[in-house]
Amino acid sequence: MSRAEQRPEWADRPEGGASGPSGLLDLLGVAAVLLEADGRIDMWSPQAEELFGYRGGEVVGQYAAPLLLHPEHQEAAIRLFAEVMETGRGWAGAFPVRHKDGSTRMIEFRNMRLTDNAGEHYALGLATDRSTLRQLEHKVALSTRLVTQAPIGLAVLDTDLRYLAVNPALAAMHGFPEADHIGRSFREVLPGEPFESAEAAMREVLASGVPVVDQQVVGRTAAEPDEDHAWAVSLYRLEDHRGNVLGIANVVVDVTDRYQEARRADRAQQRLRLAATGSARIGTTLEVERTAQELADVVVPDLADMVAVDLLDSVLQTGRPDLGEEPALFRALAVKTAYPTDAAQAIVSPGRLTTYRADHPAAHCVRTRRPLLLTHLGGDDLIRVAADPDGARLLAEAGVHTDMAVPLIAREQVIGVMDLARARNPQPFDEYDLALACELASSAALSIVNAVLHQHIRSAAETLQRSLLPRLSPCHPGLEVAARYLPAQAFSEVGGDWYDVLPLDGDRTALTVGDVMGSGIPAATTMGRLRTATSTLADLDLDPARILTHLDKITLGLDPYFATCVYAVYDPHDCRLHVASAGHLPPVLMRAGRPPELLDLPTGTPLGVGGVPFETTALDLNPGDQLVLYTDGLVETRHDPIDERLNDLLRLLSPPYPSAEETCDRLLRQLRHPDSHDDVALLIARATGRGS
Repeated sequence: MSRAEQRPEWADRPEGGASGPSGLLDLLGVAAVLLEADGRIDMWSPQAEELFGYRGGEVVGQYAAPLLLHPEHQEAAIRLFAEVMETGRGWAGAFPVRHKDGSTRMIEFRNMRLTDNAGEHYALGLATDRSTLRQLEHKVALSTRLVTQAPIGLAVLDTDLRYLAVNPALAAMHGFPEADHIGRSFREVLPGEPFESAEAAMREVLASGVPVVDQQVVGRTAAEPDEDHAWAVSLYRLEDHRGNVLGIANVVVDVTDRYQEARRADRAQQRLRLAATGSARIGTTLEVERTAQELADVVVPDLADMVAVDLLDSVLQTGRPDLGEEPALFRALAVKTAYPTDAAQAIVSPGRLTTYRADHPAAHCVRTRRPLLLTHLGGDDLIRVAADPDGARLLAEAGVHTDMAVPLIAREQVIGVMDLARARNPQPFDEYDLALACELASSAALSIVNAVLHQHIRSAAETLQRSLLPRLSPCHPGLEVAARYLPAQAFSEVGGDWYDVLPLDGDRTALTVGDVMGSGIPAATTMGRLRTATSTLADLDLDPARILTHLDKITLGLDPYFATCVYAVYDPHDCRLHVASAGHLPPVLMRAGRPPELLDLPTGTPLGVGGVPFETTALDLNPGDQLVLYTDGLVETRHDPIDERLNDLLRLLSPPYPSAEETCDRLLRQLRHPDSHDDVALLIARATGRGS
């Protein structure tokens, strides 16, 4: 083996050198003095020159006692020196020493006997200034006490992030004894995923030297494996006097209380934010299904990963919950998930009817009127929450781990249930989440029950409206007649629009279309009274203007209602049409071979205004000509000027249509807005000739 191969590994990687002071001995300035057996100085270190003031050349070969000690101390020193040389036992203590400048200093000594290979004895004295030593001892003692008694966690790790020292406070936080930390890596002690960022920060501090202050870490340790704790972590790099990196200091403060308080504040803000969002977004319409979907849209994903809203079917059918002996029948109204998941297949889809077992959360809520919070779902709980075993399997595979069911209560009656679950969100539902869900459910329940009530009232009004409209015969003397009535779309109530076709003496026919201002059952009832009055007045064979005058007087007694109306009488024998208007939109006249036109009639005032005369206009209505009477719901919208809409009406009437029925269908299909907030009455009469 060559000499190079025999060299120890440390020889190629020296840690010392003459680059500068380092270590505790250098901080103390420890001096070394070697004395021969007779007390003469044999060796004198550079530190001795600094400590005593003499250069080596001035002292080597001289007797130490008379040089360094006052006469009154020499005898005691010689006696101690002789004892060390004779017995070989070392001596340690403080002794007053005379400095070259004449001052006296207390020096801390450590004296020991040395023997060379020839058997000769020497005395080695290690010395340092006593005041310097005491200061360092005080600092070490103070540091030790601070570390051991500090309520904050303190640790020192080497450059490989292995623990070199740890104080009791940090050991208690980690749940490991202090001794079990030494030599173990940071990630061995704290293996959880939340501590990956702390490890990365340590490596960055080691590399850059830039300290990290109060980095928050939230996780769990062996001390309390089931509870989250929060710590404020500060890191700074440790270096020796020469700038060599020794490791990293880790200062840890448990800020769990502050973290939980911040979480509570965040929860409160979230609750206020979601409550405000719910107030703005839930109940924007009087449609039951849409209101339920608005509730689902608010809670997902901010509160839950998935939600289902079910309503008691009896509420939909009758407006009141019917909780008899049989299991409650629910109708699913809305379902939403925060992301695509097979768990949605475990939820009853909207529109379907279902009953739940007695232990199902929905049945529990209806029976007890109280919410149900399931913080951690086990296998049995999943079966309880799901509608069937296959659903429980899908929920388990999707990772659903927490669930809560909240009753929908309005006017002190349970009308349905909202069920919420989390899967990807790792936090289980808690009491704060439950309180927020109950608040949103309460607000939505009132909107839902109002929508149900509105639907029932609207249905009743529509039934009344249709019952008051005539059943037309398609053929009258000299006329082909078609009519349509459509209630308002969206969430508006049924209005008071009507049409009528009345046979008169002499083969004549009265045609009328009207619109009572207002909506709902009162408007429909007023419409029925005006229609009855119109039918009665028609039998008196009065001029259209006189008919409107009488209707105006009748409407005055129906305060606060007003109505617009067009009344026309057609005589097939002379092909003449007599027509008068009471504040109504102008009829359209379609003549064969000519573009359709709006009749320029004296508009008059609406019925119920009173005191304004009406005028009758006469015009020809020859075979093939058509008269179109309509209410404003056909042409008016919230965003388009009425002139543009009337032009659209004329444009749609320009092509020839083989029948009045087809003309009605074309107009309703292409002209009426799908979200119209007004009902429509449409009447089209086509002149067919005297013998038809």
